[in-house]
Amino acid sequence: MITVLLIVIYIAFIGLGVPDSLFGTAWPAVYEEFGLPLASGSFVTVIMSAGTVTSSMLSARLLRRFGTGRVTLVSTLLTAIAILGMSRTGSFWFMCLCALPLGLGAGAIDTGLNNYVSLHYSAAQMSFLHCFYGIGITVSPMLIARAMNGDSGWRGGYAMAFWIQIAIVLILLVSLSLWKKESNEETDESTQVMSLREIASTPGVRLMWIMFFASVTIEMSCGGWACTYLVESKGISAENGARLILFYFLGIAIGRFLSGLLAMKLSCHTIIKCGMVVLGCGIVMLLLIPSTNMAVASLFLIALGNSPMFPNFTYLTPMCFGKEKSASIMGTQFAVSNIAYMAMPVVCSLLGQVLGMWIFPWFILLAFIVLLISTLILFVQMQRSWI
Repeated sequence: MITVLLIVIYIAFIGLGVPDSLFGTAWPAVYEEFGLPLASGSFVTVIMSAGTVTSSMLSARLLRRFGTGRVTLVSTLLTAIAILGMSRTGSFWFMCLCALPLGLGAGAIDTGLNNYVSLHYSAAQMSFLHCFYGIGITVSPMLIARAMNGDSGWRGGYAMAFWIQIAIVLILLVSLSLWKKESNEETDESTQVMSLREIASTPGVRLMWIMFFASVTIEMSCGGWACTYLVESKGISAENGARLILFYFLGIAIGRFLSGLLAMKLSCHTIIKCGMVVLGCGIVMLLLIPSTNMAVASLFLIALGNSPMFPNFTYLTPMCFGKEKSASIMGTQFAVSNIAYMAMPVVCSLLGQVLGMWIFPWFILLAFIVLLISTLILFVQMQRSWI
């Protein structure tokens, strides 16, 4: 039954990924339809991230009281309702309102499932978990591109995403009893609820916050604005941008699948080092080679290299800080990640609006430098724990 539960968790993580790439892919068509400035999409991402940060910070208490299965079920339902609202809206401000439950649901799913897998499964299965997230975020551009070829436009893509989320809700509902059987308890009683001050004073936590922040800045800035970069800087249509950005999200899925395979033979920090090399190569290519095809290939490499970071950072959390503390610390890591999700694409969009979208690859380069330095420092400080 533990294998069946793992499959359910993988499916739930598809549901986490589906909403994350919807907005960025659809945005070139959305802001044109509503007659909005390019950077106004930041309102949606800020509200969504605020909800995610809130639920991430509360996740340890929610998991302790209700258990991972129930929290995941309710949170996925919240995301489905929010996506339905966005698909029906005729107002940008109503889209902003729907972003709140979308963020609240995503934060609780992210923390709950990551913590559960890091405690009960292997590093390889953690990477495969995030591979399924990659599948989820790859599905959305396909849905948007297909819908925009028809009469329904971007709203049709959102409607299809809603039905995917509802199907996942039904699977979670049917499998709810599995969580109790496999955990031998209805709630996570061993979870230690820590204050933010206690967490911040734990050695290595702040460095890992920076690592999560920088990696998510790269992932979400590319996911949110790479399509717009291709449209604005390379002169392609929004429809072609939606098709081409699929390669970026495909790179995330492939990278996390490969990370899972490599985790059977290599340590987490070795996989992270390999990812850094690929990520750096992709960014250099994006900066130096101007053609559209090479830009798409560069985005694929950026995704491929950056994709192992999040799952491997996550898996290291209970190893570095202890199983009892992992949910509390992980909640803050995902809160920091979602602050990056909220703030840095906004910064990227504002820079793009003021200076032009040519600034996009330089912005990604700066985030990579921060990621590289903070990771190297943590490796040095905690090397004994990882050997």
